[in-house]
Amino acid sequence: MNILVTGANGQLGNCMRNAARNSADNYIFTDVAELDITDANAVNKAVKSNDIDVIVNCAAYTNVDKAEDDVDFAELLNSTAVRNLAEAAKANNATLIHISTDYVFGGSKGNTPRTEYEPVNPTGVYGLTKLHGEQAIRESGVKALIFRTAWLYSEYGKNFVKTMLNLTATKSDLKVVFDQAGTPTYAQDLADAIYHIIENRCFEGREGVYHYSNEGVCSWYDFTKVIAEIAGNNTCDIQPCHSAEFPSKVIRPSYSVLDKTKFKDMFGISVPYWTDSLKTCITNLKTNEA
Repeated sequence: MNILVTGANGQLGNCMRNAARNSADNYIFTDVAELDITDANAVNKAVKSNDIDVIVNCAAYTNVDKAEDDVDFAELLNSTAVRNLAEAAKANNATLIHISTDYVFGGSKGNTPRTEYEPVNPTGVYGLTKLHGEQAIRESGVKALIFRTAWLYSEYGKNFVKTMLNLTATKSDLKVVFDQAGTPTYAQDLADAIYHIIENRCFEGREGVYHYSNEGVCSWYDFTKVIAEIAGNNTCDIQPCHSAEFPSKVIRPSYSVLDKTKFKDMFGISVPYWTDSLKTCITNLKTNEA
């Protein structure tokens, strides 16, 4: 099979490179330099000329705060480009695997994990544009699997884990919000799951929306405490604080734990516990520094 991966220089895209390293399938990794997914003609040409069977869309506008002032570009990447990919996949009888987000749910909802069947209500531009991307996929009629994820981190690019590794190593004290709960997701785990689904042709006949994050639940404060503990950054005094102490234009989800039952039942893939995956990532980062 021929698999097109977009956004290949991002966190998940780099992890897809790792996952597919030994695949017998033909993976074509692209980023904006190789393929501008906002150009419908370019997308359709790439899909048709390479006889693509599966598109894995790892490209997205992910700066939640900046999106509030960059609405048009966020919409272009998270919705228009997704529509281009969906329509090209539909025209060429390919399957689209798309990554979405917990931010489509928006604000508070108690402390029950979110299922795929709940109503969506994004409260910011990022979540709204990602929802528009999901809607564009449905409207196109393409065969598609949408994976909503949350709190993504990896060894690549900028992310919360790398930021906190640096801050807890260099700061004497640090405040981190404790009134937002979710589940960290190691991008390599998600990439490995997507690769497994493609490699075993599990996507055929299983179109729909799925939730994927690591198992467990924590606040950003708990997340930071464990990051520092694993890294051995023991001199930083990490204290919990309220979200109100860090004013933002965006109302972030106060509880966005994702229910993975549908994913596990459908694909039979075990989901690692968040602290286990975090240890793996930090070990890899430390090894690369050595």
